Amino acid sequence: MKKSPARNVHLKKGPSKLLEKINSSIEVDARLYKEDIQASIAHAHMLIKTKIISAQEGKKIIVALQQIFRSIDKGKVRFEKKYEDIHMNIEALLQKKIGTVAGKLHTARSRNDQVVTDFKLWIKKHSLVIDQSCQAFQKALIGVAKKNITTVMPGYTHLQIAQPVSLAHHFLAYVEMIGRDRGRLKDCIKRLNESPLGAGALAGTSFPINRHMTSKILGFNQPTKNSIDSVSDRDFVVEFIFILSLISVHLSRLAEEIVLWASQQYNFITLPDELSTGSSIMPQKKNPDGAELVRAQAAQTISNLNTLLVLLKGLPLTYSKDLQDDKKLTFNSYDTVHLGLQVMTELIRKTTFNTKAMKDAIESSHATATDLADWLVQNLKYPFRQAYQITGKIVDYAVKKNVTLAKLSIHELQKFDKKITQDVFSVLSPIQSMKNKTSYGGTSPQGVKKSIQYAIKKYL
Repeated sequence: MKKSPARNVHLKKGPSKLLEKINSSIEVDARLYKEDIQASIAHAHMLIKTKIISAQEGKKIIVALQQIFRSIDKGKVRFEKKYEDIHMNIEALLQKKIGTVAGKLHTARSRNDQVVTDFKLWIKKHSLVIDQSCQAFQKALIGVAKKNITTVMPGYTHLQIAQPVSLAHHFLAYVEMIGRDRGRLKDCIKRLNESPLGAGALAGTSFPINRHMTSKILGFNQPTKNSIDSVSDRDFVVEFIFILSLISVHLSRLAEEIVLWASQQYNFITLPDELSTGSSIMPQKKNPDGAELVRAQAAQTISNLNTLLVLLKGLPLTYSKDLQDDKKLTFNSYDTVHLGLQVMTELIRKTTFNTKAMKDAIESSHATATDLADWLVQNLKYPFRQAYQITGKIVDYAVKKNVTLAKLSIHELQKFDKKITQDVFSVLSPIQSMKNKTSYGGTSPQGVKKSIQYAIKKYL
């Protein structure tokens, strides 16, 4: 067996097939090749500047790394399991290309600080990709909101029809959720934006390195402060997967609503054919599989977060091989959420909204009961609890008669309070109820228009 560039000379035998199988991570961390070469080039420039290696050696290393990068990028390189991970695979490729001088690249660094540096660079870059996907999702939501400012629909609590709201207002709630997620991504980048490169295995190094130089080259704000923490820290991974998990939860909540709304019982939406599936034996079926899968995959992302937290809670400082699994969990969460955002964005853009069904659902309910109670408070000066009791009796009466509140006559309403006037009907229609919610952040068309303008300015 050909020895790895880092094979310990004290080990007289190479790893067994089983150890090689469980130890190898190249199938997962091959995705870090760009970041690994980027960090290696920065490290080589620093080694030259500090005269730890000669300019001639450093230039030879840098040119070879650039060539290796281009070869990998073009799919001309096949990584090998016997070299364990991306770092050793690239070092082996470098050694093959320029010989023993390749070994000088690893001066004053360890795979421990190397992998954390690579991973931070990867998360920084891919946080921006997720942010862009979140923005595209927000744009789709706002697009629907702009067309449905006065589209009335049921607002729910406990999955029971509660009060009239606009479809625009409902979708803007998701715009705010995703907006908070985007804010968390920025905070995550801000916190992880310190370079671990040069921390060594755990104690730093006796070589006269310049960590501020490599930090600046790689786009970090500054070097990390403690070499022990540098190589053992995975807080930034936990935070990133947490944010991905929360995004997936938000997507899942909307996916659940899409599944409900697409059912015959609701009939609020018609899904696009290209984002639905049929049944193998029931030709009438149109299944919301895209939304259901987004909903299901949220469980996987949450599970990845839990797995990482459990993995970390038992680790002493500093590095243990357990940490190798952080990349598998992160890549899986990233891929899942990125795809989920794309699916939900397309679903929102292509779904048709059955506004009549939404209006019928709210008009056949007693969703303006709170408006009636509020009218009693505002016009008859009752305490709200007394108004609530009177309204409850009126609702019971309407239920027994099988009519909506708006269909009751003034004489019927006056049976419960003689002071009720004809003006009460101005608040009993769902559309008027929606228009009356003029408080800041409410569902009135005037307020929703302002919310849309605000969302466009803040998020798009």
